[in-house]
Formats: sequence, structure tokens, C-alpha cells
Amino acid sequence: MENYYVYVYIDPRNYEEFYYGKGKGNRKESHLKSDDDSDKTKIIAEIRKAGLEPIIKVIAKGLTEKEALLVEKTLIWKLGKSLVNKSMVNFAEKFRPHNKLHINLSGFDFENGLYYVNVGEGAHRCWHDCMQFGFLSAGQHPKWSGPIRTLEVGDVVVAYLKNSGYVGVGKVSEKAVRVNDFYINQKSLRDYSLQENGIFENSDNENSEFLVRVDWITAKEKEQAVWKKNNKLFTSQLIKASLDNQPHTLKFIEEGFGVNLGELLSSIDNKDRSKV
Repeated sequence: MENYYVYVYIDPRNYEEFYYGKGKGNRKESHLKSDDDSDKTKIIAEIRKAGLEPIIKVIAKGLTEKEALLVEKTLIWKLGKSLVNKSMVNFAEKFRPHNKLHINLSGFDFENGLYYVNVGEGAHRCWHDCMQFGFLSAGQHPKWSGPIRTLEVGDVVVAYLKNSGYVGVGKVSEKAVRVNDFYINQKSLRDYSLQENGIFENSDNENSEFLVRVDWITAKEKEQAVWKKNNKLFTSQLIKASLDNQPHTLKFIEEGFGVNLGELLSSIDNKDRSKV
């Protein structure tokens, strides 16, 4: 029903907005009767102590509840620094964090994401196979394969090898599939000579390794990994992690591999142009 509205509370002492809300009926007046200890109630009390009343105005009307939530969130995002509203859950993930205007963010400035991916070299996978055959993998339990399966075509990945450093930068060209469904030149991965055949363990059940196809822009053997000790570079035990908030590490990776990560994120591969 389109009977919702968005309203604002204005301080008559300085004509500044201090609260936005949404509702229907008499919702906009309800805060005048509140006796909680919120910042909003404290400001109303200060206004009344000065012999005044808050200015309450409806600024958008005839809305569905979902539309009202979105308008309310937009206004709170725009004027958040001067408001007493608490951060809202509704639509929160659709709005850029206020303190991230100085950097490029995946999903906002770029359609795709920029991710650190832990190679996890061991009994089930090795970096040499990943580099040679164009993939990254994780598995042996759904909780480990899950992060790899969330990578989308066009995402940029930076491969990290424990005790070595960053070993590759590439773009995801196909979403992750079970190891038995991963083909190269129409041949199963089983038809190739791998250094680590443990990748096929549990291939017939839910614990299968999942492989995401990666077109490597640049990749290095572990002995030539890009790294510098005691330089506060980002690492994580997670399979996958966003690099959006790691400007120091991103600069180091760009210099070490001779790439421009922003250009990689904004570029469209020739095989994808037909989809645009």
C-alpha cells in the first residue's frame, strides 16, 4: 500500500536536520512523547528547554514501505554526519560506507570485485598446477569450497602462497565447478599430468575440490613471489578476502607485478563484449 511517507525533524535553533524517519499515520509525532535516552530525545528536550518545538516536515509521501525505507536510507547516507539516526539494516549493503570515498570499491566503482585468494598449497593442490592449467581451487569440505564458488566472471584475483608471497594476478573467466567437470581444450583435467593428484580426492561427493578458471595476467613461480618482510602487507587464513581496504598492499602488488588493478577491473575482455 502506498500510504507511507518520509519525514524530517529540524532544529529551530539552527534549522539543521537532525533526524529522518519513515512511517504512516501519526508516526512522525511519536518521537515527541518518547522518554528514552537516545540522542534524538535529548535534542528534542534541549529544543523545548529553549522554549521551542522541533520542526517536523513530511518530505516524501505516497510511498510503499520499501520505497520509504530506500528514501530514508538515502537521506541518512547523504547527511549522516549531522544526524542522530543509528545505522539502518535495511538497504545498508547497497550504500557506500561514508569513509570510503577516497578509494575505489568493487561493486560500487567497479562491477566486479578484487580479491585475495589463498592458494592453500598442500596435499590437495599446488601452485604450479594452478599456474600451468589456469585455475584456483578449494575443497575437501563445503565450507572451504564455498568462498571459491562465490567468485564471478570478471573478478580480479591475487593469488597468495603461504611462506612465499603473492604469486599471480588474474581474471576469473568461468565460475567454479567440481574438479571432475573442469576441462581444458575439451579434455578432462584427469588427462593431464599434475604435480598434485590429491586434487581428485572426494571428487565424487560434496567434499570435492571446486576449480575456478583464471586467465593469469601475470604469474610467478614460488621462488619469485612478490613479497617484502615486515612491510605490513595483507595476508589472511581465509580462502578469499576483499582487497578494497588495503591500499598499501594494492600499491605493492601493482608495483611488484607491473599491473594496474583498476584498469583490469574496468576492462572488458573481448569474449565478454558480445554480452554488453
